Amino acid sequence: MTSLESATEFVQHGLDGLRPRVAMVLGSGLGALVNAVADAARIAYADIPGFPATTTLGHSGELVVGHLDDVPVALLSGRFHLYEGYDSETVVLPVRLLAELGAEYLIVTNAAGGLNPLFAPPCLMLIADHINYMWRNPLTGPVARGEHRWPDLNVAYDQELRQLARKAALNAGITLHEGVYSGVLGPSYETPAEIRMLRRLGADAVGMSTVPEVITARARGMRVLGISSITNAGAGLGRGKLSHQEVLEGAGKVSEQLEAVLRGVIFSQLV
Repeated sequence: MTSLESATEFVQHGLDGLRPRVAMVLGSGLGALVNAVADAARIAYADIPGFPATTTLGHSGELVVGHLDDVPVALLSGRFHLYEGYDSETVVLPVRLLAELGAEYLIVTNAAGGLNPLFAPPCLMLIADHINYMWRNPLTGPVARGEHRWPDLNVAYDQELRQLARKAALNAGITLHEGVYSGVLGPSYETPAEIRMLRRLGADAVGMSTVPEVITARARGMRVLGISSITNAGAGLGRGKLSHQEVLEGAGKVSEQLEAVLRGVIFSQLV
């Protein structure tokens, strides 16, 4: 039995038939949304076969399944990263599990550094596209069951869901920027020269996650929405030294806004 099959069997046994329709991946400092899930079943990553421990501060490491605004949801409170030393297959195992559980939609969130001078951190950015600067692709190797070998990433981030996010933000009086996310390997923060390079390539934000998850979700036919919490300016664009604590603090300041946008999307589209 593969890691995915073992994980799916274990989680399904604890859900009593509930099939989540919407799945979310919550990034650094963004885990508060799990407290809004009704009738929640909480499963620690450490208990799920094939799931390693999360080692990044701000990632609690649990799968939460229940209802959010009457919609069956599954929330990953924390993710695995390539920079932690995990291979691509491990990093995207949770997304494949969510697809096996029945999720049709994947909402990815992350904390990111801002490259666009029009962004004033902390703020939110709707992801319109991404640049894979991680030098990894999770689809390398044999084709996984239920996936396409060559998924079309022309519109990796669903246009209809993005429009709903814009509408939800407008209704809530929230500023929602839109731009391109660049995923890099990490774990070191970028140099000022690298920030200038990424900006010239067309990136508006940079982070160390999300891209492998989105590629895998599209290979499974899931519809994807992505939102970055721009927690700080990239190296050379702001003042002072960069730190993970600054990232967590910035994410916390916009967490309520992010929750409002996400719940607006879920309620308007899926109830």
